[in-house]
Amino acid sequence: MSGHSKFANIKHKKEKNDAAKGKIFTIIGREIAVAVKEGGADPNNNSRLRDVIAKAKANNMPNDTIDRGIKKAAGDANSVNYEFVSYEGYGPNGIAIIVDALTDNKNRTAANVRSAFTKGNGNVGTPGCVSFMFDKKGQIIIDKEECEIDSDELMMSALEAGAEDFSEEDDSYEVITDPDTFSEVRQALEEQGIKMISAEVTMIPQTWVSLTDETAKKNIQKTLDLLDEDDDVQAVYHNYDEE
Repeated sequence: MSGHSKFANIKHKKEKNDAAKGKIFTIIGREIAVAVKEGGADPNNNSRLRDVIAKAKANNMPNDTIDRGIKKAAGDANSVNYEFVSYEGYGPNGIAIIVDALTDNKNRTAANVRSAFTKGNGNVGTPGCVSFMFDKKGQIIIDKEECEIDSDELMMSALEAGAEDFSEEDDSYEVITDPDTFSEVRQALEEQGIKMISAEVTMIPQTWVSLTDETAKKNIQKTLDLLDEDDDVQAVYHNYDEE
């Protein structure tokens, strides 16, 4: 992988403050509920749940909170059923945006997402209108300061586990995998005691769009902020080069 990975750009950062941190826990809680309903409460027999637990730990979610979420989803047959929905559209200057959501009310979510695009002078498009501009990949980010092994050893460990690519940034390492081998690679690194900043399947843009117009910059930021604030929104992917 050549050039800067821009991993911080791939999903619009939600860790702006404590309230945003609580939003991340809400997001992961919904993912736990869906994973348990689909594959059961035992992570040993449910790879999706294992991946969500890894994501939760990477975001410093307490173990007892994770356990409570699993038990609640397993024991409450009448709990809310969340449905996965995805929206695609354009921000200013044709910036591509994908929004993934888990919702119990598709009409509410669709209206909120459309409003976020409109307020930022963009528009929601048809399914598939921008997703072809992204590659679906497993992505693991490792903090250099938290990593006790050197880059060559880490790269060999990742590639031997089945990773597609490895790159080194100023303060982090990035491991890229095929979505189908993501769980195996993540688990192999986890078993070696390697701490991860993030570990998830994501959408990586093939090209990046820069903005010079200040109004356009404010508009894209408005859309991204509004999407971040929506409780139904799980992830936002875009190809806006914020640097």
